[in-house]
Amino acid sequence: MSSRRTSRTGTIYLLHFDRPLHHARHYLGWTENLDERLAAHESGSGACILAACRASGIGWRLARTWTGTRHEERRLKRCKMAPRYCPTCREERRAWKSQRAS
Repeated sequence: MSSRRTSRTGTIYLLHFDRPLHHARHYLGWTENLDERLAAHESGSGACILAACRASGIGWRLARTWTGTRHEERRLKRCKMAPRYCPTCREERRAWKSQRAS
């Protein structure tokens, strides 16, 4: 991949799964056209993990977006810390902690 391609700005997006698919609860991706990419994921022609979610009856929702490059998306993926970036997971953790404190 050329350096010109990796420096283009697009949208980094985080999808939160309604329930885990094996170990995975999130998908982090990058695109220049978010609506088109989400439609591809919904139809099962996007990422393989989302096609597997669809086949297993697991729903997902768009949890967060950032403006960034493909290089930045790869860096975030390598960190493997999607739950820290996910507002849905943060809310679930807060609710769980408040229940434990009660």
